Amino acid sequence: MSKTSESTAAPIALITGGSRGLGKSMALHLADRGVDVMLTYHTQEAEARDVAASIEAKGRKAAVLQLDVGKAGGFAAFAAEVKSVLGRVWRRERFDCLVNNAGSGGAAPFADTTEEQFDALLNVHVKATFFLSQQLLALIADGGRILNVSTGLTRYTVPGLSAYALMKGGIEVLTRYMAAELGPRGISVNVIAPGGIETDFGGGVMRDAELQKAVIAETSLGRIGVPDDIGGVVASLLSPETRWLTGQRIEVTGGYKL
Repeated sequence: MSKTSESTAAPIALITGGSRGLGKSMALHLADRGVDVMLTYHTQEAEARDVAASIEAKGRKAAVLQLDVGKAGGFAAFAAEVKSVLGRVWRRERFDCLVNNAGSGGAAPFADTTEEQFDALLNVHVKATFFLSQQLLALIADGGRILNVSTGLTRYTVPGLSAYALMKGGIEVLTRYMAAELGPRGISVNVIAPGGIETDFGGGVMRDAELQKAVIAETSLGRIGVPDDIGGVVASLLSPETRWLTGQRIEVTGGYKL
């Protein structure tokens, strides 16, 4: 497909960790805005295919790919698979938006955090965001978007989450550097920082009634977050109207601990 015909086609987004939670909401909100979606899963293939079916029911195209973001050695092969899927499903060479969403939780006091725990978080969050984005650069269209996912924990502190927050802080710094270096290609790079969201992330900790009560007490908007609070913001940040926004951290916490 020529560059001209690609530019008039529906946008394509690639979302890592799109089988459930925030990634699922992002995918469905983007589909509602006319965006086709490639989504990855680690182990939840059936859930990922259900999301793809929902996207297709909205009249958009979808593709499902397996990816372990904790293993950077597999990123080159994954990029080759993305290229193949683009050609086979869309007859295109490039996609438009990359959302580095996949992640894992991990709570442990600073004094008790092991090197193994630290390295696992480093691989999934920092190395994956850095090296997966690097491998996919040739497949991202000029003028495209990259959106990284951080956490509100880089602004406020919750004891026991130092290693996790540290990794996300690294992603926020990386976002600014990516924005500066990819700007000449017209690629904008931003980072979203969600607060406590009621999902199964981290073992579903935010579903605990007592924890929710404590969080709500310090949240300006007076409730706990739900996945659609994030999915809607992501779809807005990847829309044409935000093309002049880059290198920015956007916190979506409902005003927690302001």
